[in-house]
Amino acid sequence: MTAAATTRRDVRARLATARSLLEPPLRHAVRRLATPVRTVAEYHFGWCDAAGDPTDAGWGKGLRGGLTLAAADAVGGSAASAVPAAVAVELVHNFTLLHDDVMDHDQVRRGRPTAGAVFGDAQAILAGDALLALGLDTVRAQPAATAELCRALLDLVGGQSADVAFESRTTVGLDACLTMAAGKTAALIAAACALGALSADADADRVDGLRGYGHHLGMAFQLTDDLLGIWGDPAVTGKPVGADLRRRKKSLPVVYALTSGTAAGAELASLYAIPGASTDTQVRRATQLVEQSGGRDWARREADRHRLDALACLAAARPGRDGAAVLAGFADLATTRDH
Repeated sequence: MTAAATTRRDVRARLATARSLLEPPLRHAVRRLATPVRTVAEYHFGWCDAAGDPTDAGWGKGLRGGLTLAAADAVGGSAASAVPAAVAVELVHNFTLLHDDVMDHDQVRRGRPTAGAVFGDAQAILAGDALLALGLDTVRAQPAATAELCRALLDLVGGQSADVAFESRTTVGLDACLTMAAGKTAALIAAACALGALSADADADRVDGLRGYGHHLGMAFQLTDDLLGIWGDPAVTGKPVGADLRRRKKSLPVVYALTSGTAAGAELASLYAIPGASTDTQVRRATQLVEQSGGRDWARREADRHRLDALACLAAARPGRDGAAVLAGFADLATTRDH
């Protein structure tokens, strides 16, 4: 087995351990909610079916909570001390997923109908609101953690708002798209890492280093996710081939293509301007055009650049040897998902 494969195996094992640590307090937090919003939230997490009967459909990878625990460990803290912050991060992340599905009109999440598809958009929005409140309440006794999470939320909402606005704009600049991704995706991942360091009472420069690591990790993650949205294997992504192009989403590789000044980019802009639903032929052609304009190669290079920047920030946080290896593994995994 290669070193890279070993690292990925170790990171996945860490994530599995994190999920086992975080699920009980997550369930405890959600049980505080009144019905029917509790049922909607538990359905979203995969803990019950639409009728409220128990199931075990899985609540996701636990990446952000896992990063919080790993960051605490890397600077000499304990997983136990970081659990509340990690739970808060996962609650906030799932608040964003519930709202994202409504805004994007998505019908499937984690291989089954979304909460909005089952219970209606209004109930899904309310469940998201409830998870946000629970997340903030979980760290209310830790002022620094609460402030960190609130800053991330403001950036996240700004990024999400920009993403929605891009859908109706004819032109979107690459810098604006990168700023959007920094808010929508990287902000919460950066906060997750900083919260781990804060839970360990780390010095300010170590907190800053891990926050920077999380920012660059988040950017690498989003770039790779955008590649998967166009070229990903449906068996891996759970979405049809070219799903983002079918929705004419202005993802990072697409915006690079549209602003590339190439003939392929100009043709892609014409395709995106055609009213009505995209046909299979149009999706296939759009896929070719993004690649021909350099969008695919650019996104791969940018993802790797952010991975290297993440590792530089990680070094500045002065992590322990084992913690450094684990967090370096997270950075590797973020950019080597199948695409």
